[in-house]
Amino acid sequence: MKTMKSTTPFQWSLLLAIALLPYAAFAQHKVVYQDKLGQKTEFVPPVHRAVVLQLYEFMPALHCWNQVVGVGRYAYQNPLIQQTKPDIEKSIPSVGSGIDLNTEALFKLKPDMVVTWTYKPEIVQYLREHGVRTIAVYPDSVGELYDVTRLLGTMFHREKEAAFTLQQMDGIFNTIRARTNAIPVDQRKKVLWLGGRQNNVAASSDLIDNVLNLIGGRNVAGGIKQRNADVSIETIIGWNPEVIFIWGDAKYSANDILNSPQWQHVKAVRNRQVYKVPKWSIWSPRLAPVSLWMAMKLYPERYHDMNFYSVTDSFNRKVFGVPLGKADAGAF
Repeated sequence: MKTMKSTTPFQWSLLLAIALLPYAAFAQHKVVYQDKLGQKTEFVPPVHRAVVLQLYEFMPALHCWNQVVGVGRYAYQNPLIQQTKPDIEKSIPSVGSGIDLNTEALFKLKPDMVVTWTYKPEIVQYLREHGVRTIAVYPDSVGELYDVTRLLGTMFHREKEAAFTLQQMDGIFNTIRARTNAIPVDQRKKVLWLGGRQNNVAASSDLIDNVLNLIGGRNVAGGIKQRNADVSIETIIGWNPEVIFIWGDAKYSANDILNSPQWQHVKAVRNRQVYKVPKWSIWSPRLAPVSLWMAMKLYPERYHDMNFYSVTDSFNRKVFGVPLGKADAGAF
C-alpha cells in the first residue's frame, strides 16, 4: 500500500485557486480609467452597450460587435468594417460623429459607455453631465495605442483577443525595428508627413512622429512642440525632406505635390519620393501594416525579400478573420 504524501501549504493554495477559478471568472471588479482629458471614469466590465465613435476597427479584432449599440457614421464608409460586419448599417445605428454628435439619438440607445476622441471636450463634458460614461482618447504614440487596446480588451472582457492583436502588431513592428535600428542617426532619411492640408505637418507630439522614428526616419517637423502645425512652403523648402508621406484621407494626391511649381525645390519632389499612405485608420491594429508600408517606401532596399500584400493579408486573416479586401488592396 502506497503512503500518501502530505500536501504543502503552496499546494493547498494552488488547489484552492483552481477550485475557485469558475467563480473568479464571474467576479465583478471596478475599473477606474483616466482618459486623455484627465477625466476619470469608473466602470465594471464587461460593457454591454457601447457607442463607439472612434477605434471601431478594433471591434472585429476583439469580436465584440454584439456589445456595440451605436457607431460613428464613418464606420459605414470603412471597407474593413463593411467586410467584417456587412449588415452594420441595418444592425447598428449611427449617432453622427465625435464632431457633430446626435445626442438625442445617442441617449435613446441607453449606452453604458461611449468611446470618442478629445477633439470636442465640450461634447464629452455634456455627456458626462447627463450621466453617460464617456472615455475620450487620442493616442499620441504606439505605446499609447497599445494602452488603449488593452483598455478596450478590459472594457469588453476580451483581454485574450486584445493580447493576440498586440502580439500580431508586435510581429510587424519588430520586423521593422530589426531592419532599421542599425541605421546611424545622421544617415536616416529626412521625412515629412502632410495632413489634410498641404501645409499641415505632423510635429513632435503626434503618433505619426513616433512612427516616422520607428521606421528609421527623421521627422523634419520634429522640432515643433505640438501635434501638428501649419507651416509655409518656404519652411518646408528649408527643411528639404527626402521623402514625403501624405495622410490617406487627404483630399489631394501625391501628383498634386509632384506637379506643383512651388514644391519643385524640395528634394523629395525632385526625386519623386512623395507617397500617399493607404486610406486606413492609424487608430487601429492596422497601424502596424501602415508603418510597414511606409518603411518599405523609405528604405526599399531593406525589404526586397518581403511582399507587402502577403504580410498584410496574413495579418488581416489573423486579426480580423478576413482576407485583405479588394478595396483595401487597391489602396496601395
